[in-house]
Amino acid sequence: MLPLQGLKVLDLSRLLPGPYATLVLADLGAQVDKVEEPGTGDYARHMPPMKGDTSGLFLGLNRNKRSIAIDLKSAEGLSTLKQLVTQYDVLVESFRPGVMDKLGCGYEVLEQLNPKLIYCSISGYGSTGPDRLKAGHDLTYIARSGVLGYGGLAGGAPALPGVQVADIGGGSLFAVVGILAALHESKTTGKGRFVDVSLTDGATAFLHMHLASRLQLGTEGSPLQRGVEPLNGGYPCYGVYRTKDDRYLAVGALEPKFFKGVCDVVGRPELLEDAYSLGEPANRVRRELEAIFLTKTRAEWVAAFEQKDLCVEPVLEGDEVLNDPQLRAHGLFAEEGGVVWLRTPLRMGDRPITAPPGLGEHTDEIRRECGVK
Repeated sequence: MLPLQGLKVLDLSRLLPGPYATLVLADLGAQVDKVEEPGTGDYARHMPPMKGDTSGLFLGLNRNKRSIAIDLKSAEGLSTLKQLVTQYDVLVESFRPGVMDKLGCGYEVLEQLNPKLIYCSISGYGSTGPDRLKAGHDLTYIARSGVLGYGGLAGGAPALPGVQVADIGGGSLFAVVGILAALHESKTTGKGRFVDVSLTDGATAFLHMHLASRLQLGTEGSPLQRGVEPLNGGYPCYGVYRTKDDRYLAVGALEPKFFKGVCDVVGRPELLEDAYSLGEPANRVRRELEAIFLTKTRAEWVAAFEQKDLCVEPVLEGDEVLNDPQLRAHGLFAEEGGVVWLRTPLRMGDRPITAPPGLGEHTDEIRRECGVK
């Protein structure tokens, strides 16, 4: 038995935030049925890189799900959705606020049909506020949240993250938390709930420690600054260093006991003295370390630190992560049907993997199960 076995999720979302949230629920045992527009489907189906006629991005996000094609703009489609909703525990959608209301299937309507329904809405800015209808993508959400501006070199431009911070961390995972919290609540109340997930609010959570501290200090503190604070570039014991072969090492030796060990490995124990003094003393230590790490290849440094347990790791690039022995040993990759799949991180039993669905592949099956006429 998986923890969410028996839970039924109707997924109207597209692209990344909603589909990843429902993938996590599916991996935990939930039955996820994906509602797609006939003829087009989830936009992610058509985004390169392609594997045959289907996007690799779509395939990676939508295994362990079924697909039903419904035209929500038609009277028949709206009737179908309303009949389906009575048979599900959770509905997830990622339209702009108000779109579902205009279609005639907003929360207030669906709640009347299924009072226990957990309705999760994922949007860029949430359901309230002056910008709730504003368009955006991950980059603009982390820009508004302050996350983008906090990363990068001091005096330089903000650093563009290589991953979708707001979509996954700010949207998908908070959606899962909200859904599970609402399900727990419903055991007591017998009622569902509207779960309002803002990607921008969620992205701000990545700044919680620093931004909350700023609020607490008030006039005694100072605004957050890019590249000069302890964990975003100020401390030389916490940073990324280039090696002789143009590869990189991540040095996360934040505590003095760890950084002392790093200084011992590189043969410069005196560098510890100024490692925690922000400003020029710390910059001098960083320059010294930059020169030292350039004297050996990444592999040579990995070998030097391998048995030291000092929070120093190689920066993996390209396909290297796919062969990482720790990730493989912990079961993050699973082979099924001659294909290697990436599992979601929280595993409470391994669900057998089913291939991502074709557009509308399970329409008749789902309609029949739910008694839709």
